[in-house]
Amino acid sequence: MTDITRESIEAQLKNYIEPCLGKDLVSAGVIRDIKVDRTDVDLTLRLGFPADGYHEILIQSLKDELGCVPDIGNISIQIETDITSHTVQKGVQTLPGIKNTIAIASGKGGVGKSTTSVNLALALQAEGAKVGILDADIYGPSQPRMLGCSGKPDSSDGKTIEPKLSYNIQSMSIGYLIDEDTPMIWRGPMVTGALEQLLGDTNWSDLDYLIIDLPPGTGDIQLTLCQKIPVSAAIIVTTPQDIALLDARKAHNMFEKVDVPVLGIIENMSTHICSQCGHEEHIFGAGGGEQMSKQYGIDLLGELPLDIKIREGVDCGKPTVAIEPESDISLLYREIARKASARLSMMAKDYSGKFPKIVIENN
Repeated sequence: MTDITRESIEAQLKNYIEPCLGKDLVSAGVIRDIKVDRTDVDLTLRLGFPADGYHEILIQSLKDELGCVPDIGNISIQIETDITSHTVQKGVQTLPGIKNTIAIASGKGGVGKSTTSVNLALALQAEGAKVGILDADIYGPSQPRMLGCSGKPDSSDGKTIEPKLSYNIQSMSIGYLIDEDTPMIWRGPMVTGALEQLLGDTNWSDLDYLIIDLPPGTGDIQLTLCQKIPVSAAIIVTTPQDIALLDARKAHNMFEKVDVPVLGIIENMSTHICSQCGHEEHIFGAGGGEQMSKQYGIDLLGELPLDIKIREGVDCGKPTVAIEPESDISLLYREIARKASARLSMMAKDYSGKFPKIVIENN
């Protein structure tokens, strides 16, 4: 029997490609410590993304992988989580109380972007993160209804407002400040100004992620928002049909122009599941999201079905992931949330908050 070495453990771990990160744990830099006592191994990981619902699967996968090392004894694995801040566009100030902002865009309406946004926020929370959502669609705010939340936000000082809380998700929307049936007849500058106020004047509390549900389209308003609002990364939502993919490509190109990295694509309404018999078919076509991901060299984060339960849930303020967190559909959202946040964890980090502010005064 030979003693196990740290080097032999690292060499074996390099053979295991972690699905969320898309690379091995050694290259990804998530191995915090390896302790070896003759043949026994104690491994500690530090993940930069929330994955509470995945820990047991990951631990078992790593034990199976390390079991291939000759003469290995007991294997102990611990997983820690450390979600840090990541950089935003140059010249744009980050906001207190928010580590990361993820913009959800579609390029066109009707593809289920807002439904995806709220369930993705809830999925990140289910995996262990503190999450908020900003409804950036001034003309058609939908997050208050989807979250089952209403009423005007509180203000303790008359200058700032407290986010509304529903399902432990912090949220802010113009929909909390106006009647649901009131149309917003505003020009572009008024919209961007209102949105900047909603974002900057809200007392967000220690968020790991703020999901920004962008309005559909790639026009002046969307471009201005992306230039003025701090965004760590973006996700594009599309359906498989060609007309949706055309606009999704425009959304990707818009983010390129404003130097916002795209984490990947979510193909919504990928298949239709019959509520009566369970039959599944591609009524909007197939393979569009995968084709776009290959064209731009970005990840296809996941494919979501067109299911009546998803629509019914958000219509009555009971999103699927909040009400049935362990259902098959919710597990799809949670897998997408892990992949997206894992990709973000490997991007450039923002260390500005770790340095003291230096003030020079003339006495």
